[in-house]
Amino acid sequence: MLDKILIISILLVLPIVAQTQEVAERQLDNNSISIYDNDLLSADFHSGRREELRKRMKSNSVAIFLAAPVRNRSNDVNFEYHQNPNFYYFTGLNEPHAMIMIFKEPTEVNGRFIKDVVFMQEKDPETEIWDGKRYGTSGATMILGLDMALENKVFHEMELDLDQFDEIYVQNIHDDIRDVPFKNGDLFDLKAKLDVKLNKVKSKQKNGQLSLWCAELREIKTDEELNLLKKAITITCEAQREIMRALNPSMTEYQAEAVVEYIFKANGAEYPGFPSILGSGENSCILHYTASRRPMNKNDLLVCDIGAEYHGYTADVTRTLPANGKYSYEQETIYKVVLEAQQAGIDVCKEGKNFWDPNIAATTVLSQRMKELGIIKNSSELRRYFMHGTSHYLGLDVHDVGRYGKLEPGQVITVEPGIYIPQGSPCDQKWWNIGVRIEDDILITNGKPVNLSGCVPREVEDIETLMLEKSRFND
Repeated sequence: MLDKILIISILLVLPIVAQTQEVAERQLDNNSISIYDNDLLSADFHSGRREELRKRMKSNSVAIFLAAPVRNRSNDVNFEYHQNPNFYYFTGLNEPHAMIMIFKEPTEVNGRFIKDVVFMQEKDPETEIWDGKRYGTSGATMILGLDMALENKVFHEMELDLDQFDEIYVQNIHDDIRDVPFKNGDLFDLKAKLDVKLNKVKSKQKNGQLSLWCAELREIKTDEELNLLKKAITITCEAQREIMRALNPSMTEYQAEAVVEYIFKANGAEYPGFPSILGSGENSCILHYTASRRPMNKNDLLVCDIGAEYHGYTADVTRTLPANGKYSYEQETIYKVVLEAQQAGIDVCKEGKNFWDPNIAATTVLSQRMKELGIIKNSSELRRYFMHGTSHYLGLDVHDVGRYGKLEPGQVITVEPGIYIPQGSPCDQKWWNIGVRIEDDILITNGKPVNLSGCVPREVEDIETLMLEKSRFND
């Protein structure tokens, strides 16, 4: 009795991931999954997302998602694991070698009527010494709130006949799944056994519909999602502000990248949401430049396109900075053209507008101003210097899924026009090697758009002022 009272007392004071008392008790068990964050998406969130999917599914149907494959970096070293966003959205499970089946109505599996079942790796103390603790099947039901969890090795033995369903939805599966030697029940085996079952019911598969439903659900962020996305954006904004303070012409691109990604990690972000883009001089005109090896010069611009990933949600914020802290006349001229275009795009980020309206607004400004500067003669030439769209959805992917229809409250999109004038362009040489992109993360509301990354200076004068401040890295 005394031991039980002691355990209950501990549970009352420990900062536990808020699920249930049973979850807290499992966290006291050395054999259970280790959870250190108290702001993860809740089991109720993932359960609610599954319910929203069921509302869209036809009667007597099933939806199937596979976890992302483990991807090899070289030899016996893999890349750090990143879950399939759809799988994570509906489960909360961030482990490989897994599959979930979501049923429209309760379906009998192993003698129980359930609404969903996940097949996954069971706990394995020997493997966990190397790779970290797993939820295990009991953890998946207790902590993540899934109806049933079974070891993935038993999937092929089950008498679950997919022919009993009228419609079957399967997310498009990556074709880079490797067979893990000496591992029975890995994702390769799981998919192979699933394919055998699916080949018997090809006429019932409606896979395209599932992608549309996922896009519909994920493009509108819940309050829980917005909290995580705002955290990712806040961390990214602090990184942008710090590189403004730290930047000087004696730095290399990789040193600038180190400043940015230090701030990410120091503030709790798990990863960059995409390879950080820090391109100076001629590299400012390369849209997705990631080599980061060039030494900077005093007259360079640095395009800093970065995004921290926090609990799966990714920011995407870009600023273009003068390496010496002061824009030249030509740099400032192009910068202000892009800034005017961006503001025009942000201004039309309103409920009911079409997704592409910000692009139209920004492109109109760019075209007019570039003609006035004599860089282009007619609007058709703009694509030489602005070759991408201004917006994409933001969320569990940096280029998140969505339907590209009307803008609705709860959507978060980027607005990121740019001008890129590489050396050799058919214009006055004074403009050569000037690349400028400005990008912010915009929340669509019932009223005015909200710039979630607006705390990072955009105006020329404000950037130059902040660049005069001392950085923690100056010494």
